[in-house]
Amino acid sequence: MSPRPNSLAARDAAFHLHGYTNAQKNEQEGGFVITRGKGIYVYDENGKEYLDGMAALWCSGLGFGEEPRLTQAAVKQMQELPFYHTFTQKVASVTVELAEKLVNLAPVPMSKAYFCNSGSEANDTVVKMIWYINNGLGRPQKKKIISRTKAYHGVTVAAASLTGLPGLHIDFDLPIAGILRTDCPHHYRFGNPGESEEDFATRCAESLEKLILREGPDTIAAMFAEPVMGAGGVIIPPKTYFAKIQAVLKKYDILLVADEVICGFGRTGNFWGSQTMGVTPDIMTMAKQLSAGVLPIAAVLVNQRVYEALRDNSAKNTVFGHGITYSGHPVCAAVALETLKIYEERKIVDRVRALEPVFLRELQRFREHPLVGECRGVGLVGAIELVKDKATRQSFDASLAVGPNLVRIAHNHGLIIRAVGDSLAFCPPMVISEAEVVDMFVRFEKSLADVAEWLKRDGHL
Repeated sequence: MSPRPNSLAARDAAFHLHGYTNAQKNEQEGGFVITRGKGIYVYDENGKEYLDGMAALWCSGLGFGEEPRLTQAAVKQMQELPFYHTFTQKVASVTVELAEKLVNLAPVPMSKAYFCNSGSEANDTVVKMIWYINNGLGRPQKKKIISRTKAYHGVTVAAASLTGLPGLHIDFDLPIAGILRTDCPHHYRFGNPGESEEDFATRCAESLEKLILREGPDTIAAMFAEPVMGAGGVIIPPKTYFAKIQAVLKKYDILLVADEVICGFGRTGNFWGSQTMGVTPDIMTMAKQLSAGVLPIAAVLVNQRVYEALRDNSAKNTVFGHGITYSGHPVCAAVALETLKIYEERKIVDRVRALEPVFLRELQRFREHPLVGECRGVGLVGAIELVKDKATRQSFDASLAVGPNLVRIAHNHGLIIRAVGDSLAFCPPMVISEAEVVDMFVRFEKSLADVAEWLKRDGHL
């Protein structure tokens, strides 16, 4: 046996396979190891402090390590009932409470909650539900599902197929059949010269209708949409977009699934992103901030129409033949329920609304920077897109990895953000203070200055 590596980073390189990582690079360099967190800050194995401008992974709405109530809720539930499943009509009492709570919190009337462990599982479950109910309704041909270019809906086989990012498809033999792709609603990137947001939204809706008619309305079951497209680059839909899109879907009896995995629980300045963007879904999926990222839990909410179709088909088949061992896990459910109570007691939506002007002011002050093409945001989520040429909106050559290099340089300034190509995403814990918002963008400014210096020095500008 070879000697045990000394540092945690070296041990990570020796023993750990990461997601969303170049495995060869990690083997050479080791991981960026986080050992503890406090408030909006995390600390690496050397004790260096970082302002986490991404709430870990869009998750940690209450920050790190400063909510003892969540620990207490987990411990209490582990002492009372550490585990039970939800198969064959069995359920833990706390899981019932959480289901009731989520149904009552929904932005539009919903009927039932189904629990999963991640957003990917939730969206994968919805695909199965949609196929199941259409078979039960005698519409076996109504199975195709529409998603959008740059959408992000997860990494399981069906969810990754819905995701409109090629990196999740290459060499995985994805997407699966029956997934249709419609336009990304990014006005800055895809709007025509001189085209207003409203006209661009109209064009997106017309393009969607053409897709539906080309494929056949009787073959299309549903469309998935994030109210704000998170991992695709924090893309804010143009004005009137969802009103126009939903009119088309309603015309052809196509269900709308709102993916609230990133947008839910206050992030956009309302409890749900659907409220912020005017979405009236038939089905909702949620995860991440549902437990403030403390334990893995996700949920699917379905309206009465969808539930009745599912219910009746399960009666015909004698069973709804789908289930996940840890669905509605009582410890995760207890933490999620306590998280929701904290959001209410701390008036987290009001807090986000109060901080939004500061967040957007600091975000938008980079608009005039020569490397910045667009600054976009809502609530406490946003992105700054870097470009080589501001006038033409020309992007940098992908081989330069400008965005990822900025993220690496930001570590030197004690800041964690995320690159989506050359768009830098910000999604801090919702407990961040006004002064900390300012500090986050000061650290970004220093990082951007270093990147500009590198690009000029090496002749890339």
